[in-house]
Amino acid sequence: MTTYYRDPEVLITSSGVRMNGRDFRLPDLIRVWYTRGSRSWGVIAWRGALGLTILLPLLAGGFAITVALLMDAALTTVLTVLVAGILIGLAVVPVADLLLERMDASYDRGSRSLEIWGHVHGGDVLLLRTDNAQRFGRIYRALQRALEPAVHR
Repeated sequence: MTTYYRDPEVLITSSGVRMNGRDFRLPDLIRVWYTRGSRSWGVIAWRGALGLTILLPLLAGGFAITVALLMDAALTTVLTVLVAGILIGLAVVPVADLLLERMDASYDRGSRSLEIWGHVHGGDVLLLRTDNAQRFGRIYRALQRALEPAVHR
């Protein structure tokens, strides 16, 4: 028996599938397909907020540098504002890695709900529903690999 995918909720092998608390033999799955739900605008807004969070220190630093260069003040004051602007702009560097990592994780999860459906002799059955796009892709590919030999028999 070949195991194509396994996690605590899903098991896909060459002999059968366990999803959503139910067991199916591969020959019982006549057809398998997926559907995508509507986009979650909250997730998209969160990504935009992360992007703005990365840009704000750069904009603030750029503004401080511009003000320092246009200021008509003592040289020490201009240099202080200029150095402060540069430091504010550089503040984005240590934070950017963390924010970009969260942005990547957001894209891995996806912005919509995904469902895997199967047609069995009793009708259509929901096999899996998840918001995690990366996990969904792994499970769906594993299911296709498991069903492929069953189709060619």
